[in-house]
Amino acid sequence: MTEPTIARIALVDDDDLFRESLSLNLGDEGYEVITFDRGEPALDFFADDGSVDIVLLDWRMPKLDGIDVLRQMRARGIATPVIFLTVLSDQIYEEAALAGGALDFVEKSRSLSILLKRMRLILDGTKGDAVKGAEEAETGGNATMHRLGELELRLDNSRAFWKGKRIDLTLTEFNIVKLMSTRPEEDVSYREIYDLVHGKGFVAGYGPSGYRANVRAFIKRIRQKFRSVDANFACIENYPGFGYRWGKGENPAQGGDEDGVDTAPGNGTRNGQRGGMSEDMLINGAAAE
Repeated sequence: MTEPTIARIALVDDDDLFRESLSLNLGDEGYEVITFDRGEPALDFFADDGSVDIVLLDWRMPKLDGIDVLRQMRARGIATPVIFLTVLSDQIYEEAALAGGALDFVEKSRSLSILLKRMRLILDGTKGDAVKGAEEAETGGNATMHRLGELELRLDNSRAFWKGKRIDLTLTEFNIVKLMSTRPEEDVSYREIYDLVHGKGFVAGYGPSGYRANVRAFIKRIRQKFRSVDANFACIENYPGFGYRWGKGENPAQGGDEDGVDTAPGNGTRNGQRGGMSEDMLINGAAAE
């Protein structure tokens, strides 16, 4: 008896070798993959009432690049979740992808396990699963919105708003904010945040605490995005040597302006940069997976 597929995926990429390799890997994981070597045939597929659960979309393609494909999809009312897979790592591309309606942005250099986790998060959010069912039970059947002070999280489409203004978070960043804000004033460890991003049991590549630099990089980007709409944002507080918490934002010093270090409460004293690493380090290379 044939095993049911986890989901149907459209992979749009003009790199023949990458497209073939990734489609085979996804097939081995239980996904049904439909491949397209350009944006035009992918749009034709949707125009003919083709449907998939997720679109994996390359940015640089001949004639019609990925962002134009996404814009045309959205203009035609095609709301299928899109993850960009690209070698373009500059923040400007990520921001453009999110502004265009993509749910996530993953560099091609990342491991397959990272992509699979991002896809699983999207599928869990769009199709619903036991976790979502439990959330609905806890909230009386309404799990589409989470509000805390000036924060609003729309759980049905993974959108975040602060003081009514949209915060362009990636899906991973959204889930980090969700984790902390649904447990306000509760300390969340570096390890728990790292496990949310990479999966439990993942071993960081820089000693026993190498994951801290990785988490700090995520927190720094999240803070920057909130501060782009509110310069006084300070709700993400650092608990020295342990992790972070979503606080009331009443003490800017605890908001962690020095993102790469742990700051002792009350006096701003540094407790040292763990392993000599700061949050400004990229999440690839020695500190990454």
